[in-house]
Amino acid sequence: MTTSKTVPASSPGPEEPSEADRLRVLLRTPAYLKALVFSALIGVPVSLAAFWFLVGLHELEHAMWADLPEALGWASPPAWWPLPLLAVAGVVVGLVVTRLPGAGGHVPAGGLHAGGASAAALPGVIVAAAASLPLGAALGPEAPLIALGGGLALLFRHLVRAPATPQSTALLGAAGAAAAIAAIFGNPLIAAVLLIEVAGVGGPQLFVVMLPALLSSGVGAVVFTGFGRWTGLETGSLSVRFPTAPPRLDTGDVVWSVLLAVGIGALVHLLIIGGRLTAVFVAASPFVRTVVCAVAAGGCAALYAVATGRTPADVASSGQATLAGLAADPHAWGVGALVAVLLFKGAAYALCLGSLRGGLVFPALFLGAATGVLLAPLPGLGVIPGVAAGMAAASAAALRLPVSSVALVVLLLGNSETIPVVILAAVTAFATAELLPPGPPLTPRRPRGGTRAA
Repeated sequence: MTTSKTVPASSPGPEEPSEADRLRVLLRTPAYLKALVFSALIGVPVSLAAFWFLVGLHELEHAMWADLPEALGWASPPAWWPLPLLAVAGVVVGLVVTRLPGAGGHVPAGGLHAGGASAAALPGVIVAAAASLPLGAALGPEAPLIALGGGLALLFRHLVRAPATPQSTALLGAAGAAAAIAAIFGNPLIAAVLLIEVAGVGGPQLFVVMLPALLSSGVGAVVFTGFGRWTGLETGSLSVRFPTAPPRLDTGDVVWSVLLAVGIGALVHLLIIGGRLTAVFVAASPFVRTVVCAVAAGGCAALYAVATGRTPADVASSGQATLAGLAADPHAWGVGALVAVLLFKGAAYALCLGSLRGGLVFPALFLGAATGVLLAPLPGLGVIPGVAAGMAAASAAALRLPVSSVALVVLLLGNSETIPVVILAAVTAFATAELLPPGPPLTPRRPRGGTRAA
């Protein structure tokens, strides 16, 4: 009679190293160590390029919306001002989409993408962003920055004739994107967390991608901050500063934040679907319909200015400067102005998401903050908790990146008191948006020059 010795199925065999062992082996690999060193080095030029890119966008926007109207005798832009500017933006972006490699970057309605970086697409990305953002697109600069950072990292690899492998392409693309995106959010931690979720990786592969990204963005943040102080120039990084200290949260803040997040999550999801429908519409005739949608977005800003008597820049912009003003003096906005900016900026946002080039974070943050201010008079809900919950909910619903949304809003607000409502709002809005129908898929456009475009 013989007996057999069995090994439990859950016991790993000696030939199967643990994830920690695989990570240690990987960290000792010369190729990966070289990638880390190269990531630290490219953080410097990529951050400098991002600095000047943002300075250029900031200065051009100021010239278009402040200096030029003043030179023509207007204290603020007239109501019709966005129409010709966005018509020019539509023409330029339409030409880029149809004529240049990469089609000017991915369609914003498709969300943020860290992959697909290409040096060949850089000219189109820069031109499309420079035409869209300063001239009045209701979009932010984060998507062009990701493409700029990733494309420059790959370009530098080509210049130094480093080996090109699929792994090095992913690593350097993530590192370059992190160094660039840290510039606009003013914090390398946000860039790292954002790319963790955008990349969608886990296990040891998470560390493989994120160590170069963290290293590059950290080095880049030092260079970016020091260079900004040395030159005295501004890039217009996103910031929110309230005039009063945040109150202690109570039951009303928490309950209203959850209910607020459900509504904002559904509304932002509808705007993203509107952006996807716009993208489908534009894809049938990219040049002509890009111009049509851009002018329609300008019309939204003009109608808002006529209806409220406020500047059309409230609608025809990323929302970055307007958000700072809203946070600094929320009581300067009446109920009518808040309702109008939500309606008209929401419509312009959906139009720009499917036609022009940029990112979807900044306008979503503004729309969420404006909703929070509008509903702050509800019993038991304060302005600061309402704004915090609104920003977190809108960001999570637009990006579908709940951890990144929480990190972004917490670091922007700069306080720990609102963290509970931020987390609750982000998770609630994310779940709400995910449970709703996703809307039409984007039809990929065949890119010129062999590069990938969404």
